[in-house]
Amino acid sequence: MPQTPRTPLIAGNWKMHLDHLQAIALVQKLAWSLKDARHDYRQTEVAVFPPFTDLRSVQTLLAADKLSLELGAQDVSPHESGAYTGDVSAAMLAKLEVTYTLVGHSERRQGHGESDDVVGRKALAAHRAGMVPMICVGETAEDLEEHGAAAIPLAQLGAAIAELPADADFVVAYEPVWAIGSGQAATPEQAEQVARALREQLRDLRDDARAAATRILYGGSVSSQNVAGFLRQPNVDGALVGGASLQADEFSRIVQFEKHVTAA
Repeated sequence: MPQTPRTPLIAGNWKMHLDHLQAIALVQKLAWSLKDARHDYRQTEVAVFPPFTDLRSVQTLLAADKLSLELGAQDVSPHESGAYTGDVSAAMLAKLEVTYTLVGHSERRQGHGESDDVVGRKALAAHRAGMVPMICVGETAEDLEEHGAAAIPLAQLGAAIAELPADADFVVAYEPVWAIGSGQAATPEQAEQVARALREQLRDLRDDARAAATRILYGGSVSSQNVAGFLRQPNVDGALVGGASLQADEFSRIVQFEKHVTAA
């Protein structure tokens, strides 16, 4: 397995699934499963991204049971406060001890018409509140055919970090839109090609140190059967998992990707 200074991160995006009671049950089962497996959170970080209505319940459970899972939010408002019905501000999320916030997920870009400018302002709002934006980038099948590999993700990342301070921490999640929920993941080689291009862009837009420290995740039909292939790649530092993160046993197996790497 390639040696990097970056701690792998496995993140579970629950999307619009599970009420707060179901969320508690899932987190408890996941924590028990990882405890039984003697998972070392210092070696591989684990984060869950419940719906907004579940955040307080999950945060209370993590704190009360001293669980080492990190808490993430699926979205954040670009506005600090005001007459923005339905929005949730970064300050509100920070009070719930949220560590990460997704910004720019393809389902927000496509379903809610979020532009690169909006994504960038959301990333900045998260940073200013002391959270780490997880910037999602990815291309459709049409984009891939028209522009080639990496072109759209590079443009999206450049726009998203344009207003972030040079020392801002962020995570990049490459999710090819054509792979999300399709059951047809990109190949590890495809993921590595884009991740390498994103890291090279970070060197150009920031510096060598920031490029080396920034984690780049792959997302799109990730499972325990294919995760090891992605994590073997030198520029892929984890996974953003969708549907499989709703199954505690399967998500636990994904988190333990190193066992698959060793066994391969």
